[in-house]
Amino acid sequence: MKIQTFENVWDAISPTKEEAENMKVRSQLIIALNGLIAKRGLSTTEAAKLLGVSQPRISELAKGKIHLFSVDKLITMLAHAGMHIGTIEIRESVAA
Repeated sequence: MKIQTFENVWDAISPTKEEAENMKVRSQLIIALNGLIAKRGLSTTEAAKLLGVSQPRISELAKGKIHLFSVDKLITMLAHAGMHIGTIEIRESVAA
């Protein structure tokens, strides 16, 4: 029996490589947004105003409900808060 290994959890649980890549990006954006909220000690009301979304969306963000957020929406939320994306690392996959 061959043991299958994965680079990260998204590669293991996503049905396609494309979805795994999308989930990796979304999870990093959600981590950044939740980090901003925590760093500033924002209430859900304050966070919603800062990110330009409703309070229920902040609750979903805090709970890590990644499937409810598109990459576009997460980037819009970052920009609304005055943040920007600095470096993106893109590399070729290592053939197994």
